[in-house]
Amino acid sequence: MHYTVYHLKSILSCNQLFKKLKIHLSMKAIKILPYVFSVFLLTACASSKPINTLNHLSGNSWALASLLGEGLDMTQFPGGIPSLSFLADGTLSGFTGCNNFSGDFSIDDSRLQLDLGAMSKKMCPGIGERDFIAALSKVGSLKIEKDKLTLFDGTTELMSLVPKKN
Repeated sequence: MHYTVYHLKSILSCNQLFKKLKIHLSMKAIKILPYVFSVFLLTACASSKPINTLNHLSGNSWALASLLGEGLDMTQFPGGIPSLSFLADGTLSGFTGCNNFSGDFSIDDSRLQLDLGAMSKKMCPGIGERDFIAALSKVGSLKIEKDKLTLFDGTTELMSLVPKKN
């Protein structure tokens, strides 16, 4: 009987010791956690490379996905989806959904200026081409996120484009 009581006391002591150790470890972990998180955050941020805007632009042909905040009404673009292609030398070419154009662009950080240049002059049904060209003439900045190019006039989204599938 004496052994059983002693054994129970030692079990209780071990449980109490374990709880104290667990609480102590938990408090240490809580104190260290901000440092671990900071190191993780700095490492993650340091390893992500900034997007080279010109390389990303010129590495893709871009197809129109939305215009003036709306999805595309393909009846307004009977000749196909409008597109843009930026070349590393500053040359811009595109398709309005009816006509082709060739001009140039300049980029500085997130600022973008487009000059559509020469354009073919086919007669086009619908108002899609007109709206697309009007929006392109207002472009002042851009934002690139993974596989999406968004063109803006100030804070107003003019259009979004996605890489064109070949």
